Amino acid sequence: MSSSIPINVHDPTAPTPQNTPLTHAPIAQGLSRPTVPDITEDTEPAEDEENEETPGDIQTAMLGLVHGKLAGLVGRSSGYVESLPVEVKRSVEALKGIQVKQNELQNEYKRECLELEKKYSELQKPLYERRKAIITGDAKATPEEIKAGEEREKKEDPEYTPIAEPNGETAAIPEFWLTALRNHPGLAEMITDRDADALKSLVDITIAYLPPKEKQPGFKIQFHFKANDYFKNEILEKTYLYQEEVGYEGDFVYDRAIGTTIEWKEDKDLTKTFEIKKQRNKNTNRTRLVRKAKPAESFFNFFSPPVPPSEEAIESGEIDEDELEAVEEQLEIDYQIGEDLKEKIIPRAIDYFTGKALEYEAFDDDDDFEDLDDDEDDDDEDRFEDEDDSDDDVPARRRGPPKRGGASDNVNPEECKQQ
Repeated sequence: MSSSIPINVHDPTAPTPQNTPLTHAPIAQGLSRPTVPDITEDTEPAEDEENEETPGDIQTAMLGLVHGKLAGLVGRSSGYVESLPVEVKRSVEALKGIQVKQNELQNEYKRECLELEKKYSELQKPLYERRKAIITGDAKATPEEIKAGEEREKKEDPEYTPIAEPNGETAAIPEFWLTALRNHPGLAEMITDRDADALKSLVDITIAYLPPKEKQPGFKIQFHFKANDYFKNEILEKTYLYQEEVGYEGDFVYDRAIGTTIEWKEDKDLTKTFEIKKQRNKNTNRTRLVRKAKPAESFFNFFSPPVPPSEEAIESGEIDEDELEAVEEQLEIDYQIGEDLKEKIIPRAIDYFTGKALEYEAFDDDDDFEDLDDDEDDDDEDRFEDEDDSDDDVPARRRGPPKRGGASDNVNPEECKQQ
């Protein structure tokens, strides 16, 4: 297997800027691993076969060798560009100038795509309002709406049986949004039993885009509640802001999120638990009971998003690598939940309520698939294993945290070009 980055492990000269990656993640993640030993290594077989190196050992050694060399070379110039004639250097600078104009057009293109997304979001508002009216029981479903839903089911399930004729009364759909949210894998983990009672009063979830006058583009996820025993707010909002300029790959990049301050009613804060402790006065020896609040897991922590660390804090070392990694993971999850609400749950709420969306969630990532025949063979080997077999078990693959969101996937770039 050839590496995606041409490297001569014997040549101390750094790769040229054109083939020096900004990070060494691809090799570290095993996307391109050398599979042959360095020619200077002793490749003669060991006398004792029990101590013979396996191909995996050689790959690991090579990975460490190449990784170590790259770590000292990343970002360093080989001197190639600096050695070019002045006329060529001026041409290089001209190409940078052209890239600036390309970036400006890409920014404009993404902004127009966002405006197109807003346009169709506005066109869907009457449908969302109609959906809310049926969910809350404020309006009765029409025969045409019911027929369209039944036709959809018949296409997907030939054995589907139409519903009996209604008795003429309107009926609200109980716990619609709570059920829909719980059928999303990520949100299901966030919703505790304590949260469920409060979320039963959730009557709608909507999206609102920030107006063009705002410096930064972005959107708001709005949770609409009827009167409940937990908080006074009628609407809880979560605002996601993009950076002003698109990222290096040509997509909007999240900047930060801002949540609503929840006005909790007395003793109803679901993001905290309270415990009673005894305190003794050292002088009088009298005791008293003190109630102390402790943070608690809750869906409503969603409205208190993690704060990205400042560049100053990172550069000064105020936040260590482990803390930074933990915050980054929290931010990735937070951004992904926001994107899923915007792109999946709000537009396809009925599919999350019925559970149909789970069929698509299950097949969303090809990495989750494994060859069934291989699984069967593995099972056979596990059941009938040689007594002398000492092969190590292969560790299960881990699925990484959700990737940080970018621009909406809801708009096809080719469609934007045709507008």
